[in-house]
Amino acid sequence: MTNMSNPAFKFDHVHIISENPKASAAWYVEMFGATIAADTVARGAPQIFVDLGGTTILIRGRRPGEAPAAARPMQAYADFSSHNAWGTDHFGFMYAGDLAALCHGLRAKGVTFPVELKQGVGGSLLCYVAAPDGVSIELMQC
Repeated sequence: MTNMSNPAFKFDHVHIISENPKASAAWYVEMFGATIAADTVARGAPQIFVDLGGTTILIRGRRPGEAPAAARPMQAYADFSSHNAWGTDHFGFMYAGDLAALCHGLRAKGVTFPVELKQGVGGSLLCYVAAPDGVSIELMQC
């Protein structure tokens, strides 16, 4: 039996501000097999709902008056990597499959890996993928 901390909460989405939301959404479709659930406009900007494994990645463009700062690139440290900035560093997906084979296919499509495929602290394989808009995504083999 799992003990849920507060069942009144359920994770809903990750929200990304993108310089080119259509291209960014297309990247998730091409690289991960995501689907476009909705392509809308909100507050004067494109807003695309991308579904990946039941998680919504909401990708929106620049709203009138905004001047988004560029995201910091992932930096390598002695035994870890991070964006070296306060706030969200990355988000992660569990991958039920051969992660090494997935990474090989992604690399062939031009994807870069700020953290190459390696064994994580718990022994499972993991890597970090550089997604559009300065986003880093951790992939973990389950």
